[in-house]
Amino acid sequence: MELLLNVLKERKIQEKITISGSKSESNRLLILQKLFSSISIENCSDSDDSVHMQYALSTKDSVIDIGHAGTAMRFLTSYFAVKEGRAVTLTGSERMQNRPIEILVNALRDLGADITYAVKEGYPPLKIKGKKLTKAKVQINGNVSSQYISSLLLIASKLDNGLEIELKGKITSIPYIKMTLSLLSQIGIESVFEENTINVFPKQSIEKQTVVVESDWSSASYFYSIVALSELGSAIQLSAYKKESLQGDSCLAEIYQHFGVTTTFGKDVITLTKEKNTHNATLVKNLKDAPDIAQTIAVTCFAEGIACNLSGLHTLKIKETDRLVALHDELTKLGAKVLITNKTLQIEPATLIHSNVAVDTYNDHRMAMAFAPLALKVPIKINDAEVVTKSYQKFWTDMEQIGIINTPLKR
Repeated sequence: MELLLNVLKERKIQEKITISGSKSESNRLLILQKLFSSISIENCSDSDDSVHMQYALSTKDSVIDIGHAGTAMRFLTSYFAVKEGRAVTLTGSERMQNRPIEILVNALRDLGADITYAVKEGYPPLKIKGKKLTKAKVQINGNVSSQYISSLLLIASKLDNGLEIELKGKITSIPYIKMTLSLLSQIGIESVFEENTINVFPKQSIEKQTVVVESDWSSASYFYSIVALSELGSAIQLSAYKKESLQGDSCLAEIYQHFGVTTTFGKDVITLTKEKNTHNATLVKNLKDAPDIAQTIAVTCFAEGIACNLSGLHTLKIKETDRLVALHDELTKLGAKVLITNKTLQIEPATLIHSNVAVDTYNDHRMAMAFAPLALKVPIKINDAEVVTKSYQKFWTDMEQIGIINTPLKR
């Protein structure tokens, strides 16, 4: 489906939006709920990824297809490795079958897991035979996707002796590791994270409890961008958010001050207000702890005509698409001058935005959503617009509420 996004007639926005629970928190809690049946979850994410996760955890099928859901692939690999007596083949989309998973598989094999590659060495599909893992120590590189590390942490307390993980080298995406540890602590599982070593202690049962999932900060990024590109005095209230968030993407509140957007915290809500003009200075930011908001920030900088120098982006190359290449190609079509390396992105100040450009999304939900706010500047088209359901089911409905009118052109 291709959508046409028209320029807003009224760029002073006043709206209230409710956003579904964090996909990151939800997927971690869904694994923990399956390991500990005494957990109940409220405000679970309605994203495709979480739907795939719930299906995979409930089905009795021997072949489980999780589509594009990278988080599900990584978390389920560890889950099924300790599911004694269960044999499954874990597979996904064509892109998923080209996303590396060898580092996680090697770590699980070191613990005694029975995992083999069904087609290509180092990549899904995976054949997993669940068994009791008796070893309690493992090493893994600290600069890999934090989801590999979180995958191990989620099953750690179910091992007889718990688990000690030694992170080798520099550690990236620490907020996501801390999110996992905080959720473990919240349900009563003890852990210690000192220097480069994490210890999770064994816990075979926990007390009955309900965990409420905070709304997704990555999804909030698109509203930060919209407010940044709108007129002074514009405001959007988002729920449900906490000031003391477990999500690394909550750094949005600080970053978007550069664009004149202030964040006011209320009871389970935040209000984003355009109070000042965007700073003309180059935005320099290391996003190693929050790579999922890189696309939104890059598009905001381009739209506001300011330069940016974003680093810490090495994990973007193994996401739903190579996001660095995708950003380069689509921003260039719109008139940007972009320079990328394997871990950085630079944009020169733009003086012109080409209108009616069709933005390709590459099966990547964040490409579609990151470029949508440009409709406050010029009419644009979004190809494969329905891809947003991977993380944000009602994104286009919320865009329509704000006034970014979308008209189906073809299916």
